[in-house]
Amino acid sequence: MTQTQALAILFADVSGSTKLFEQRGDVEARRMISAVLDALSDVAARHGGKVIKTIGDEIMCTFPGAMNGVMAACDMQRRMAQDIVFVRDNLGIRIGMHHGDTLVEDGDVYGDAVNTAARMASLAKREQIVTTASTLKGLTNVGAIRSRSLGRARVSGKLLPIEIVDVIWQEDTSNITTVQRAIRIDDGGTTEVKLTLRFRGQVIELNENSPIFMMGRDASNALVVDAEWVSRTHATIEFKKGYFVLADRSTNATYLKLGDDEEMRLHRDEVHLRKSGAISLGQAIALNQSDVVYFQCNY
Repeated sequence: MTQTQALAILFADVSGSTKLFEQRGDVEARRMISAVLDALSDVAARHGGKVIKTIGDEIMCTFPGAMNGVMAACDMQRRMAQDIVFVRDNLGIRIGMHHGDTLVEDGDVYGDAVNTAARMASLAKREQIVTTASTLKGLTNVGAIRSRSLGRARVSGKLLPIEIVDVIWQEDTSNITTVQRAIRIDDGGTTEVKLTLRFRGQVIELNENSPIFMMGRDASNALVVDAEWVSRTHATIEFKKGYFVLADRSTNATYLKLGDDEEMRLHRDEVHLRKSGAISLGQAIALNQSDVVYFQCNY
């Protein structure tokens, strides 16, 4: 029987498990990961959670309310940080969660809330809890929970990016970098966020709600650079976590100059765009003057 139920969906996975298998071997790495997942399951149960499934090095849980999920996520991170065995073996986790309506069927859960929670997990880094701003807004007693805005991120199936936050679980926050964003959870205020691109007389403006901007040789790209050294889909620009991010997908790399900094070569990697600069697809900027893309960031 299928029913709709508001639940907090939480994904937690072991950070760096691939390296763990390389260093420790299959048997020992599997044992270590199982120990982590067992510990996370125990924490989830103490907060009224239910383990839906484990997928490799990842655990998926549901909780009856957002507060249950947030408190469980914080305790999961503390459990990892305080366990001598886990610390000795350099084990850590990253967590993503979201509260929303789900379809419950045959002991499993489906729907938009599950997809959103999975996306939050993909954005989280080691020792981090990433959730949606709407999850925290729905809490009635949020005084004990500290968070910081991470800006906005795109989620598959949603037309516009959504506001995401980092839940601060550490009691000592002296070593945590404060991220200041123009968008605040409590009042929803915004300032203009814009990226201006100039290429061969064209002027293109992107904002935080713009779709992923694709550049390359193929005619399907938003910006077509027709040169033999340019890949069909060479690079993309996407607004995520509060910044415009340039990502290279090419064979011959993307060359980037930020302000007065030295030119960098970007290959199958990504970097935050800041201030102003120049982008060249496939060749160094000095060799490719006619096809340089100039940009100006306004955060």
